[in-house]
Amino acid sequence: MGKKVKTAITPTREEDYPQWYQEVVKASDMSENSPVRGCMVIKPWGFAIWENIQREMDAMFKETGVKNAYFPLFIPLSYLEKEAEHVEGFAKECAVVTHHKLEKADEGGLKPAGELAEPLIVRPTSETIIGESMSKWTSSYRDLPILLNQWANVVRWEMRTRMFLRTSEFLWQEGHTAHATKEEAVERTLQMLDLYTKFVEEQLAMPVVRGQKSESERFPGADDTTCIEAMMQDKRALQAGTSHFLGQHFAKGSDITFQNEAGEEAYAWTTSWGTSTRMIGGMIMVHSDDDGLVVPPRVAPAHVVILPIIKKGGDNTEVMESALALKAALREKVYHGRVVEVEIDDRDIGGARGWDWVKRGIPVRIELGPRDIANNSVFMARRDTNKKAGMDRDEFVNTITDILDDIQNTLFQRALKYREDNTFSIDDKDEFYALYKKAKGYNNGAFVMSHWCGSGKCEEKIKKDLSVTIRCIPFDSPEEQGACICCGEKSEKRVLFAKAY
Repeated sequence: MGKKVKTAITPTREEDYPQWYQEVVKASDMSENSPVRGCMVIKPWGFAIWENIQREMDAMFKETGVKNAYFPLFIPLSYLEKEAEHVEGFAKECAVVTHHKLEKADEGGLKPAGELAEPLIVRPTSETIIGESMSKWTSSYRDLPILLNQWANVVRWEMRTRMFLRTSEFLWQEGHTAHATKEEAVERTLQMLDLYTKFVEEQLAMPVVRGQKSESERFPGADDTTCIEAMMQDKRALQAGTSHFLGQHFAKGSDITFQNEAGEEAYAWTTSWGTSTRMIGGMIMVHSDDDGLVVPPRVAPAHVVILPIIKKGGDNTEVMESALALKAALREKVYHGRVVEVEIDDRDIGGARGWDWVKRGIPVRIELGPRDIANNSVFMARRDTNKKAGMDRDEFVNTITDILDDIQNTLFQRALKYREDNTFSIDDKDEFYALYKKAKGYNNGAFVMSHWCGSGKCEEKIKKDLSVTIRCIPFDSPEEQGACICCGEKSEKRVLFAKAY
């Protein structure tokens, strides 16, 4: 056996993928556990990624006519009860407020007091309370469509948590719209899914499969749920965004009615759609390696770090002035609407300084010393390849945006090839079961395109036997006759099966 390569992150992906993920998050200084079980503190490096996601996505929303608003964190229990299927879907995850003050306890300390007349739910999602406002704002077809989005936090009381992927409190955006016609609502549902696809692929460099959820996987109370699914490096799927056609269920529960063009009273047709900080977890698992985080340039908090070569006890004026001049020259360049962001790290901590930035995933690292200054050069390392090379300083400055674009494209193409290499069409039940039964650890199987008859019983049996679910019915799955991978009955098209987060 060859000598084991030393890595910055231990264990490696192959040794223990779940623990590797936790160590990448820790080493990148993105977040840490909070005193509240299941919640996290998002530190500046991690939050800057979220801010970049938020800024880009918010602009995309507004281009489609969506406007931002804000709605209460607390939702009266009676509001959730208006939509039985909806509340059933979230009931086990709800945090409930029952009192409005604290008072001293006889034995010391504090105890809840002032019981509320009606319990309040800490929002798990906002369809019901936004529906209440929409019902007040809508009287005529001229008031429609209503196109809203809010950036907020939500609480879903998770038992098993993992930073960014699944926490009890997380950040997200939730869009909610109301329309005069079914056709318009369906069009909006798909429009937002297309927007999510464009964002995730172009900004996060994560290739996705677009499709429709099976009935059992739909959002509670929705007529239809569409989604984007990405493959992680352990071959599990991650749902990176959803867009729901809600039909008229929530409109009826919230009494969102209007007078149509014929003068008749009608219920509105509504949609909702959302993404969250879970996308950051997906980005980590798609791109990162055994040396730490890898961040696509378009959402990176900073694009370049300059590491001046400092002499202990010496005069470092020339090096620092050169570093500042290089930073200023780079910041004159614009990369996809953002000034090229540059950090200068002059800490005197030896080789650990460079490794800190490797583990944080910054796209480009520059070492700059007296020899480089004399030769008008820089020593550059790209995070996507970890290759280092000398480069003319002026050429580096003039091509930095091309370098960043190449890194972005390399990450996307690498992830796309990985997904394609691990996606299979399987028609034999024994082969299907064998693949997933041997899946464990770093090898959690694959994306498998197989026929399904449409029966919930077959779907549930596969889930029970293999912990494998139908991730979606891909929009680009061609119509073709086949036999259900579970029962052998007639099937019209293939669906995407996978283990999932």
